[in-house]
Amino acid sequence: MTSIGASRAGRREWAGLAVLTLPTLLASLELTIPNLALPAISRDLALTSAQSLWIIDIYGFLLAGSLITMGTLGDRIGRRRLLMIGSALFGIASVLAAYSVNAEMLIVTRALLGIAGATLMPAALSLAASLFQNPRQRTVAISIVIASVAGGTAVGPLIGGWILQHFWWGAVFLIAAPVAALVLVLCPLLLPEHREESFGRMDVVSAVLSLAAVLAVIYGLKHMAVSGLDVVSIASVVVGLLIGFWFVRRQHRSDPLIDLRLFRSASFSVSLSTLLFGVFVLFGANFFLAQYLQLVFGLSPLHAGLWTAPSACGVIVGSTVAPMLVRRVRPGFVVAAGLVLSAVGFAVLTLVAPGTGLAPLVIGSVVVSLGLGPMMTLTTDLVVGSAPSERAGEASALSETAPELGGALGIAILGSVGTAVYRAQVAGTVPDGLPEDSTRAAEETLGGAVSAAEEVGGTVGEQLLDTARTAFTDGLHLIAGISIVVLAATAVLIAVMLRHVPPSNEAGQGTEDEPSVLGQTT
Repeated sequence: MTSIGASRAGRREWAGLAVLTLPTLLASLELTIPNLALPAISRDLALTSAQSLWIIDIYGFLLAGSLITMGTLGDRIGRRRLLMIGSALFGIASVLAAYSVNAEMLIVTRALLGIAGATLMPAALSLAASLFQNPRQRTVAISIVIASVAGGTAVGPLIGGWILQHFWWGAVFLIAAPVAALVLVLCPLLLPEHREESFGRMDVVSAVLSLAAVLAVIYGLKHMAVSGLDVVSIASVVVGLLIGFWFVRRQHRSDPLIDLRLFRSASFSVSLSTLLFGVFVLFGANFFLAQYLQLVFGLSPLHAGLWTAPSACGVIVGSTVAPMLVRRVRPGFVVAAGLVLSAVGFAVLTLVAPGTGLAPLVIGSVVVSLGLGPMMTLTTDLVVGSAPSERAGEASALSETAPELGGALGIAILGSVGTAVYRAQVAGTVPDGLPEDSTRAAEETLGGAVSAAEEVGGTVGEQLLDTARTAFTDGLHLIAGISIVVLAATAVLIAVMLRHVPPSNEAGQGTEDEPSVLGQTT
């Protein structure tokens, strides 16, 4: 845990922070760019639909599942060492992915990229906390790391689109190699090593349990978003929760993988919950907005990606403004105000309709992201800052796992709600004469309705398309309404529970924060 009144960092530390933004940028780029390359990959490697899904999903699955293990591993072997190992593995796996000769090879290399990516963010956040002992500077440093992640999301479609226009699909993976090499060169020069000698041996069983629990839950939620509430999704989530319960029971050992006493801190537990709920509504909405841009407004994937870039920029602005706001205002109040602003953005999204143009959608999504930016920075800072220094890797890993779970929950739950609205309104409106498969597809998804309308043509096709688009819009409006309620409740929770956490100006002058649950003082 950071000591109050700690010395301020100098130029070397800020240069080290610049290095830390590179691997986090890489990890976020890997989440966006391959989506654009998938059509070209599919043609070249003759992918099946199942292989296409695994190529996209396996990275996120292994990333989310490995975060806890990698965060605690960094505390034991050294955070700089873990960052360098992860960067090297990321660069090597990127080259292998670029030159994959079949689907199986690409799936395996994407899995390696996910494992490598899981080392980058926890190591970067925990190293940032180690570099910047001054609370105010630490908040700024974490905001820059968060902004680099959002920046990767914003520029990913632009970089990916440009590369695919000039080079073959493998080049979207190759760009990671020189960046990883640069990290390997600069890390020893600018980043000090930080490790804890007091830890015992790594609990391999707990590491396996954490991986299995997170993988099972996220797989079940993603399956639910695509196929609905079926046996596979229910069984997967239940198995994941049971494994998670086993994992928690095992953490009562003398040297646990995750110290459960961290959750006794209101700053820690409430901030994690806020991260989860904030990303829950963000991903749930984005799941529908991305389809809306393409299937209602008829934009290409590249142009749809360009129109989502302002939303990512909203996160960057909100993240970087947060440290200035929190100098004089309590962080709980800043986060709560941001969540209320996001709720206003969702209210704007209820004005979106097929005939209104792009303005309400773009403005609403930007306001949503602008309000969530301070939440991402300040809750991450509170999670990392409320943990003792020897547990910084664990705290950083949990601060990354919470939004991963929140995103999966948002897509599964809010996506299912919106889809249910769509199916209820479209059922029975598909014109006669279509093949049974086309009729079923039109009643299941908006994409299926677009294909069916093209097949029918004429006035009947236009009527089907109008009905489907209206139903999809109603689903989006309901999701926005639910998100407003979730954000309002979360805003009240964090404003009340974290009212004791002082502004950074007061903290820097020695105002005492919440006592550490591990026997130290903030």
